[in-house]
Order: sequence, then structure tokens, then C-alpha cells
Amino acid sequence: MLNALGWGALAAASLVIGALLALARRWRDGVVGAVLAFGAGALISSVAFELAQEGLEIGSPLSVAIGLALGAVTFFVADRAVEKIGGRNGGGSAGLPLALGSLLDGIPEQAVLGIGLATGKGVSVALLVAIFVSNLPEGVGSAADMRAAGKSRASVIRLWIAVAVVCALATLGGYAVADLANGDVKAGIDGFAAGALLVMLVDSMVPEAKEKAGNRAGLATVLGFAVAAALSNLT
Repeated sequence: MLNALGWGALAAASLVIGALLALARRWRDGVVGAVLAFGAGALISSVAFELAQEGLEIGSPLSVAIGLALGAVTFFVADRAVEKIGGRNGGGSAGLPLALGSLLDGIPEQAVLGIGLATGKGVSVALLVAIFVSNLPEGVGSAADMRAAGKSRASVIRLWIAVAVVCALATLGGYAVADLANGDVKAGIDGFAAGALLVMLVDSMVPEAKEKAGNRAGLATVLGFAVAAALSNLT
């Protein structure tokens, strides 16, 4: 269990690192967009080769399909709620929607890490890299917005540490569920994470990467996919 917490903390640490990078200097939109695109490609690979494929191997297609639907709807509803919070609070919520979004996709992602450890398969390097890389731009973007809105450095760091702690604890949750649940439940969790990630990618991550990086976003996405797919086949 301590091993699961350690790996979960490592993956979640990228959120805090992203925030620290944003506070250290100002990053050009093109750089942030390229990193976002690379992370999106890595996550697409993880959805295909880690989450969906593993779910179909350990459970029924119906369990994966139900998980996909629940994950997609959950992220969609939660994301709309976050947008409403931002709209009501105006500038005072700068960076908050992105921080909450990190929770929405971070929790199921890291739960899958815990499941892999509990089942004796070890850490999925491809998924770990995808989580780490995709978390960085979220931390950078949100922290930069908060700082520009007048938030103190200390308050920004505290928020992202809290987000990282919750995501790391989700790894323990996945570890515990894996010990108690049957194959169909595990497959449903894989499907839930995949569904939430797919909606997040299409609604948020890919459009922002395209907006910031322009035509280079497609190339960076393919590079991220290729790297993650290669790592997946090596583990």
C-alpha cells in the first residue's frame, strides 16, 4: 500500500511542479500548447492501450461500456458545474476551473495506477508518463491565471498541493478496490477513467492545445501518442 502511495505521489507531484514553473517565469502560449498537445497524445494512447484494452481483458464489454458512459457523463456534468462557478465569480475564480478539472481526470487516472499495483502488474510506465506530462500544463496554466488575478504565491501553492494530495490518495483507493472487486468492477473503473479522459480531451485539452500552439499541435500530439505507445509495449 505504501508503494501505491509513493507512485501516486510521484504522478501527482507534476501538478505542483507545473504550478512552481508558472510562478518562476512567464511561459509563451506556444510552449504551453505544445506540452498540452504532447500530453493529449500520451493520454489518447493510454486510453487505447492501457484502459480500454485492459478493461476488455479482465471484464466484460458491457462493464467497460457502462464505465465509459458513467465516466463521460460524470466529467461532462462536473465540467459544466465548474464553468458556472467561473461565470458567477468572474475574475475571482481565475484558474479554479482548471484546478477542479485536474481533480476530475486525475482521480480515475491514478486509481488505475493503484489497480495495476494491487493486481501484481506493477506500474504502467505509459500511464505514469501520460499523467505526469498532461498534469504539467494544467498546473502551469491555472497557476499563471491565479497569479495574474492577484492571488498570492502561497495560496496558489497550497491549492495545488491539496489537489495533488487528493489525486495521490486516489491511488490508494484504486489499490483497495482492486483487492475487493471482481474483474467486471475493475473493468468498469478502467472504462470510467477512459470515458472521463476522452470527454476532457475533446472538450478542453485538445482545443486549448490547438489555440495555443497552432498547427504544431497536431505534430506534438502524434509525438506524445508515439512515445506513450512505445512505452506501453515495453512494459
